[in-house]
Amino acid sequence: MNAPSSDIAGDKQESILGIFGCFLRLGLTSFGGPIAHLGYFRDEFVARRRWLDEHAYAELVALCQFLPGPASSQVGMALGLSRGGIPGALAAFLGFTLPSAIALVLFALGISHFGNQLGSGWLHGLKVVAVAVVAQALWGMGKSVAPDKQRATLAVAAAVIASLVPSAFGQVGVIVVSGLIGWAFLRSDAALPHTSLPVPIRRVTGACLLGAFFLLLFGLPFLADSTSSYVVKLFDSFYRAGSLVFGGGHVVLPLLQSQVVPAGWVSNDAFLAGYGAAQAVPGPLFTFAAYLGAVSTQSPSGWAGATIALAGIFLPAFLLIVGTLPFWESLRRYAGIKRAMLGINAAVVGILLAAFYHPVWTSAITSATDFCLAAAAFLLLVFWKTPPWLVVLLTAAFASLAG
Repeated sequence: MNAPSSDIAGDKQESILGIFGCFLRLGLTSFGGPIAHLGYFRDEFVARRRWLDEHAYAELVALCQFLPGPASSQVGMALGLSRGGIPGALAAFLGFTLPSAIALVLFALGISHFGNQLGSGWLHGLKVVAVAVVAQALWGMGKSVAPDKQRATLAVAAAVIASLVPSAFGQVGVIVVSGLIGWAFLRSDAALPHTSLPVPIRRVTGACLLGAFFLLLFGLPFLADSTSSYVVKLFDSFYRAGSLVFGGGHVVLPLLQSQVVPAGWVSNDAFLAGYGAAQAVPGPLFTFAAYLGAVSTQSPSGWAGATIALAGIFLPAFLLIVGTLPFWESLRRYAGIKRAMLGINAAVVGILLAAFYHPVWTSAITSATDFCLAAAAFLLLVFWKTPPWLVVLLTAAFASLAG
């Protein structure tokens, strides 16, 4: 039985404001997409704050890869949950999400001239620094969760397969097969002692949240068809998008386009303009929903429309991760699951390695100057222990000057 929130050990508790502030800083500086976000999270919560170890972090990332929705946001929600219960999960979500959501709503309302004044060099610099961030995550996680020849081989094989089958189903398939290999062939005594990720909610609460997820998934379409309310239709469209998409933000874009453009809520030109703006902001790409809700031709639009769309697309991720974690924390204690997790953790490193090549490396490193900037950023992060936010600013500044 999981302990209720009041039973969290005192040294594990964090103030809700502290959790919000920590994730707000990450939300302001975490450029580069979901794979880079996982690198920023690892640096902050594994290496610096030591909220959990490498194995527990890799297992959490693997779980979020299984679930639909934005994996990096779900990892953040889970970390907030472990330190502050459901209020902590909400604080983590808001801190990480609000900066990009607000920026995109302001862009939708016409405040977009600052980006044009800065030029395109700084945006390219943000892509370059993402290379260093992901490389740092691979460096640290690889040494910890793939330290021997068996798991290193499994990680490289996972990277090969994930590169040749570049889809969410390919990633999930790699994780499943790696788990089976770990269960069957990897030695259980290679596993580290179980490191608990505190989950301060009961299983019955988790079951209720999972029930709410499925109730909304199947009930909202019927409600939307039976009413003329745009609010219900908007919330339903974005809830289904958040519920049915694996693989992160870029995968959800075609589904969102099919929801809002044919219906006449957003023009295709406005959709593409917002997509370009979304590449220039930190935090999760799913906050593109806020832009779409704000520019809608229907009413409500603006801030109200953005809030409805944002709540719709992120609510499934929240219900799924918070509802699943009480059961997951119990399952991962079993010896067979621990053996499987040895293989799964190695596969996570392989999936990150594949993503490191494409799209992180291929979209950022286009010249010798880019390579030099990325190498310098990696040096600052790994060996000089420079704060990531400062590395982001320095790299973007140098790239802007070079451009």
